[in-house]
Amino acid sequence: MTMPTPRQAELQAASRPKNAYRLSSIGFVAPSVLLVAVVLYLPFIWTTYISFTEYNGLGDPTWVGLENYREMFADPEFLTSIRNTLFWVVGTIALPVGLGLLIATLTHGMPRATWFRLPFLIPYAVSGVAVGVIWSFVLQTNGALSQALEFLHLPGSELRWLLDGPLNTFVMIGASTWQGAGVNALLFGIGLQSIPKEPIEAARVDGASGFTLFRTMTWPMLAPLTTVVVGLAIVGSLKTFDVIWGMTKGGPGRVSETLALTMFKETFVNNSYGLGAAVALFLTVVTVLASILYLRRQLADSRGA
Repeated sequence: MTMPTPRQAELQAASRPKNAYRLSSIGFVAPSVLLVAVVLYLPFIWTTYISFTEYNGLGDPTWVGLENYREMFADPEFLTSIRNTLFWVVGTIALPVGLGLLIATLTHGMPRATWFRLPFLIPYAVSGVAVGVIWSFVLQTNGALSQALEFLHLPGSELRWLLDGPLNTFVMIGASTWQGAGVNALLFGIGLQSIPKEPIEAARVDGASGFTLFRTMTWPMLAPLTTVVVGLAIVGSLKTFDVIWGMTKGGPGRVSETLALTMFKETFVNNSYGLGAAVALFLTVVTVLASILYLRRQLADSRGA
């Protein structure tokens, strides 16, 4: 057995604290990794397996291969759910995010701007189901809105806001906008406060003002925050459930269902766990792909800039 040289002995002695540090680091990280695996990965693997089976929640699942996916895409109501989900994605980006940006921009620099944003922020403290109940009272047939329009002799009092599709989807997006615009205004307001004043003042000296100043200076500086806000809006719109359940439960029939409601109904109402898992897996894939594509495009734009 050869004895280590003094240099090797020195390296071995120096590596012992590093090895001990690595082991202690793994000891700290391992519980979190295990928790993530148990809470996220194992249910995902189980859901993926169930999506290829026929299962009613009792007994053993029966393997059926791609049958659930064939049934899912052959169902015209599922295509309606996809259409409504796309409406929610577009509407959630255009309305809550756009309105939040408008509120933040108009109130930026005003004395006590927080008090002007507060009324828009209060609905965010209300649960989604409560929002659905409130707006159901307003929008139901012969409800508060219809009676107000009729009293003022304005058109629209005859509309069945929650009964006809896709009108009911549009008004539910409006209810979600009422709830979510305030928090987006708060986020954009924080972003506006973090923008350095020097470039803005220099642009004003050069003659930029109003929309030109916003388009050329303010908006590009808000790009990192906008990426986060829009990304959260996309993910949130794809899994919207509470507001819809509180207002229409996906009805009448299934005309206002989204993918999240279709997944819930197939699983817990129809006890078709296999089909519900297939919808859940499809929704997961769509959400992940939409997030990745959006973030990659935003990162590519920022690097190109």
